[in-house]
Amino acid sequence: MSRGDEQREEPAAREAEPPEQLALIRDTVREHKERRQPPKARPRTWRGAELAPRLPVARVLVDKGLVHLDRLFDYAVPAAMDEEAQPGVRVRVRFGAGEREGRREGGRLTNGFVVERRADTDFSGKLAPLAQVLSPEPVLGPGLLQLCRAVADRYAGSLADVVQLAVPPRMARAERRPSPRRRARPQPPEPGSWTRYARGADFLAALAARESPRAVWTALPGPASWADELARALAATLAAGRGALAVLPDGRSAGQVDAALTALVGEGQHVLLTADAGPEARYARWLAVNRGAVRAVVGTRAAMFAPVRNLGLAAIWEDGDSSQSDDRAPQPHAREVLLQRAVTEQAGFLLGAHGCTVEAAQLVESGFARPLAADRAVVRSTAPLVRTVGEWEEARDSAARSARLPSLAWQTAREALARGPVLVQVPRRGYVPRLACERCREPARCAHCAGPLEAAGRGAELRCGWCARAAPDWHCPHCGGVRLRGQAFGARRTAEELGRAFPAVPVRTSGGEHVLATVPERPALIVATPGAEPVPEAGPGYAAALLLDGWALLGRPDLRAGEEALRRWLGAASLVRPQEQGGSVVVVAEEALRPVQALVRWDPAGHARRELADRAELGFPPVSRMAAVTGPPEAVAALLASAELPASAEVLGPVPLPVTEHGQPRRPGAPPPGERWERALVRVPTGGGAALAAALKTALVARLTRREGPPAHIRIDPPDIG
Repeated sequence: MSRGDEQREEPAAREAEPPEQLALIRDTVREHKERRQPPKARPRTWRGAELAPRLPVARVLVDKGLVHLDRLFDYAVPAAMDEEAQPGVRVRVRFGAGEREGRREGGRLTNGFVVERRADTDFSGKLAPLAQVLSPEPVLGPGLLQLCRAVADRYAGSLADVVQLAVPPRMARAERRPSPRRRARPQPPEPGSWTRYARGADFLAALAARESPRAVWTALPGPASWADELARALAATLAAGRGALAVLPDGRSAGQVDAALTALVGEGQHVLLTADAGPEARYARWLAVNRGAVRAVVGTRAAMFAPVRNLGLAAIWEDGDSSQSDDRAPQPHAREVLLQRAVTEQAGFLLGAHGCTVEAAQLVESGFARPLAADRAVVRSTAPLVRTVGEWEEARDSAARSARLPSLAWQTAREALARGPVLVQVPRRGYVPRLACERCREPARCAHCAGPLEAAGRGAELRCGWCARAAPDWHCPHCGGVRLRGQAFGARRTAEELGRAFPAVPVRTSGGEHVLATVPERPALIVATPGAEPVPEAGPGYAAALLLDGWALLGRPDLRAGEEALRRWLGAASLVRPQEQGGSVVVVAEEALRPVQALVRWDPAGHARRELADRAELGFPPVSRMAAVTGPPEAVAALLASAELPASAEVLGPVPLPVTEHGQPRRPGAPPPGERWERALVRVPTGGGAALAAALKTALVARLTRREGPPAHIRIDPPDIG
């Protein structure tokens, strides 16, 4: 009998079966189908715990800054957390060791952020659930997440590292407190001293009209005029109903802008985000911005990520200050983050300083921003008289070459003290930070770690600057000499010398851990390190300023030595009265050098343009993009060999780095004590930076995933390439 005959006879055979047997067969088939296809209404569970009925999968950014884990991980959302586990909130998850058989089980409890809720997952195993929702406060919104992702890609870093910089640590009490009610927008401010600039009033009018102007602002000298002008730009943006953000290099300058903005728009229109406020108060202010209760922020470097809504102006003051670059991975610069925000959020951009960096000059030359400066006649009427101790002074005064206070500087200080305080800028802190043998001039070093010996004060015993060991019986290992001479002098030694030269005048110091915010407008000598110059409390400013030891700033082995020296000199000289009111500045440096001439003419923009032209000829940043690859020699070579660099990339080096001695303070990017590292520079033309960062990051991730030896370290846009 054929197979078809069997199938045709099967119904007849079933009809011959008793009715009770047929009922049993039907029940068995029905139960089998029910077991294979459970009812859709049955809730999904994980080990007996019911999951969220809608969007049961959460994509989580785990708070692990490892570059090879720079991705999102899926977790199941328990039904009990369905309402709170929304995108942007902080959670805790199981992560790390314990992933086996396709399941994320065990592992340590790790913080993270919910980025997205989904209905399904790409993970092939069984998802572990969220362990806890730390707070229902959404702190990582879509805009902030997009900014962090862009910064991570630009600097070849991990998203988790950037989010750590952008979102402050949680303070539960601050979250429980309600934010203040949003205030009504203020009235547009008057232009004030912006009228001194050729297009200053137009810039403020554009901000008040909800436009997005971009400018590089060369501020005129004056103790507090720049803070009022920056505050007026922020107030004009607020008057248009848009948000404003200003990033400053330190708490003192942020406090000046905070006071000026409060005087213009009143309390409650903005917040001050600095470390001085304390963690809880700072987080409460950040929450007020994140919730939309406050639309303006004035702060230091970390404020560059402040989640200001409807951003209308992103401003930065003194972008050349080293504090504007974060020392934590991936080490972003506030200027580049604000430029990213200005483009992405279609906001205005203002880069201001008394000086001008080559990056600022490039923004103007490329057409991205317009220059905002005063006419030369206005500059001459507001700047002090600048004189140098150069060849002419050395010929007239035989001691000028070796003296720290030449005759011209001493005479200027003596005459100015009859009219008010005198500022003395010294490049170094301490007493005598560099000593040498008096006989052979060899540097004095510690016998234990080879660190530099320092003198903490007159008659104090010698101590090592690295390991702090005393050296009471020092003798020169080269010539056997036992007498020392100073090679460099700090602020305290300078104050001691000035006290002897002017015995009837009070001498105050500012620098290090003791920084004076203001000084009274009465005769005194104020000795300060760069960046720590106090502001005169009232009146037109200092009667004079002495800029000592210019060779120490100009002689640094750094591509930015001249630019940095000019920036620091301008910062001090801008606190001095105008020449019409008797203000004068004496700089102890060779007058033929380009930075010195720029100071004399008060032309920082011209100096920056010439520096930019020189770098364009040599192919140095910012006309090119660079990445530094550092680490053990084998790690640097392997990373560069495996990276698919752009065709236009040029590898410079590698070259060995100085070995960090045991006990020596380790700088960021320096090798661990005793290890030998190398550094290679990779250069690409402008426009190839994104491809360079992606190629280096991909190669690093592959090496870390395969655990191919020690890792190398990548830094995009290294601050020094010398």
